[in-house]
Amino acid sequence: MADKVSSMRDDIVSPPSTRHDNFDDENLNEKTVVGHETSPETSLHRGLQARHITMIAIGGAIGTGLIIGTGKALAQAGPGSVFVSYTIVGFIVYLLMSAVGEMAAWLPMSSSFSGYAARFCDPALGFALGWCYWFKYIIVCPNQLTAGALVLQYWVDRDKVNPGVFIAVFLVTITSINYFGIRFFGEIEFWLSSLKVFTIIGIILFSLVITCGGGPSGEAIGFRYWHSPGAFREYIDTGSAGQFLGFWSCMVTAVFAFLGTELVGVTVAEAQNPRKTIPRAIRLTFYRILFFYCGSVLMVGMLVPYNSEKLIFAVNKASTGAAASPFVVAAEVAGVKAVSQILNGCILIFVFSAANSDLYISSRTLYALASSGLAPKIFKRTDRRGVPVYALALSVSFSLLAFMNVSNDSKKVFSYFVNLNTIFGLLSWIAILVTHIYWCRARKAQGVTNEMLPYAAPLGVWGSYGALFMCILIALCKNFEVFTKGNWDTASFVTGYLGIPIFLVLIFGYKIVYKTKGYKPQEVDLFSGKDIIDREEEEFLARKAASKAAQANEVKSKGRWFYRHFIAWLL
Repeated sequence: MADKVSSMRDDIVSPPSTRHDNFDDENLNEKTVVGHETSPETSLHRGLQARHITMIAIGGAIGTGLIIGTGKALAQAGPGSVFVSYTIVGFIVYLLMSAVGEMAAWLPMSSSFSGYAARFCDPALGFALGWCYWFKYIIVCPNQLTAGALVLQYWVDRDKVNPGVFIAVFLVTITSINYFGIRFFGEIEFWLSSLKVFTIIGIILFSLVITCGGGPSGEAIGFRYWHSPGAFREYIDTGSAGQFLGFWSCMVTAVFAFLGTELVGVTVAEAQNPRKTIPRAIRLTFYRILFFYCGSVLMVGMLVPYNSEKLIFAVNKASTGAAASPFVVAAEVAGVKAVSQILNGCILIFVFSAANSDLYISSRTLYALASSGLAPKIFKRTDRRGVPVYALALSVSFSLLAFMNVSNDSKKVFSYFVNLNTIFGLLSWIAILVTHIYWCRARKAQGVTNEMLPYAAPLGVWGSYGALFMCILIALCKNFEVFTKGNWDTASFVTGYLGIPIFLVLIFGYKIVYKTKGYKPQEVDLFSGKDIIDREEEEFLARKAASKAAQANEVKSKGRWFYRHFIAWLL
């Protein structure tokens, strides 16, 4: 089989280089692969262990969109619409993650998503995907910093302490975490994500107890509110059409809640033994989406009727924090008031973790663009810790936009940024799925079977086709409200769809300037750099085997055996 792979590699026509003289004029030697950095001055360090990758994967799937965003969806469309929409989008996300995992496990590249698109599909798609993905995270990071300051206003009034103070503290902290290297970042995110997991587990268990009659009233609620006032609420229109519009509005909310789940694909260049850790994280993500997302939205829909005055008040009056969470409303309806204080602290951790990982992704995305020759070469320079310091510095500078929100008048502007962030996220998903479809065509044409892959997407190319169709449909109908009678909002329309022309301009502008074309299946380079990854994997496994043999007795004596077999799988 190895001989077959080697012979196929020799027969492949190398695709045109994605590098250009105005970005990087260094001469490449014959062993250098665009998108895969091996030089000490430009390479990242593989400092993320399996437990880091696993927790970062699930941490990216748990955010304020779940804890807070479900309140608006519930009040607007009812519990049935929320549950069905979150389940559908969760399955789409799993298909997306599987597509990423299949490509990343075969060839873990420094250039991440943009590198795969530029190498397997078209350099123009890689250019557009990389820059849109970066735009998404330089927008969302300052927004998360602002959200953190607003969460703290639950305890400290803005008249006493200016929100800019909290924003400054958060920004300095997350910059320091990212600057001190991937091992430090991975450890911090591991514990923050662990707290997220335990928070969601606690919320689900609390909700289950209340639903079964464990609250102060002792009354079992069950599915009462699904029958009265009902599972599907009418939205904009009446009858079945109104119920469908309510359901579709929840699809958009669910997409926003799941955005960021794909960030595990950005970590491949800094993961130890990525061919094992990435597939494992993706497989577990399916069960975690099923449990954390579907389980929690099902519970909250059982605890709070969609027409509850407390829920409507929370959605209309509270912009963020515990006061806006439907889980706090559920606790208040059940007569348990102490939950709001605890949950507000948990939400603060959620927001801080999100801002921290958003800054990480934005810096690594800019680094990936430079690694692919799609951004100035200075942004792929790394320090002795393997941190792309120039890419990090530029990403931090955009985070200063958070200080705009010190003024009350600018908050509406950032609400539009959230709308823009959603469309950039959907366009990124679309580009990743298109890349996977091209990848599947190429490996079929070149005889790379599922048995030769470290990880194969369960539904293969057809799963990506289905997910792609749904993502395009949601992107086109994302702000459908503005097209209904009496609901036109120019600002909402522009921010909701502006990402689409920007994406198309980036693609076709690149194609016009550099005269690129999409690759034919036989032209796609599936093997360059794979030998480097193979050697790294062999060396890592050899070191791990030697270390495991030397410490076998120590592991048992220190009680780590129990942790590995009974606790580690959960984390």
